[in-house]
Amino acid sequence: QVQLVESGGGVVQAGDSLRLSCATSGRTTSTYPMGWFRQAPGKEREFVAAIRWRGGHTYYADSVKGRFTISRDNAKNTVYLQMNSLEPEDTAGYHCAGAPTTGWGPGRRTEKGYNYGGQGTQGTVSS
Repeated sequence: QVQLVESGGGVVQAGDSLRLSCATSGRTTSTYPMGWFRQAPGKEREFVAAIRWRGGHTYYADSVKGRFTISRDNAKNTVYLQMNSLEPEDTAGYHCAGAPTTGWGPGRRTEKGYNYGGQGTQGTVSS
């Protein structure tokens, strides 16, 4: 059974940084694309970032481009989301997601591109 466990959330001030982690068990993460999504209170879940299993290919939402960096450590079956220059608008529950296949393309920017998800970790940014 595939399990994804997020950690690293917290309460910070605007301009600060957080580093989220997503540890995977039950399968080898290294061959599948992984993504991060977030959901703020009263809003729909939105795509944040995605990373292919090799080649360093990534996608980012326009709202986080230049501030967030997604990376992975295949040896540890872990994906990271480094979030810098945080803004109050980044306050949300952050969830990682695992793709069911190894393919890469624009579909990895949507929830339909994944079938495994974690419980999430909360990131709160105060002004």
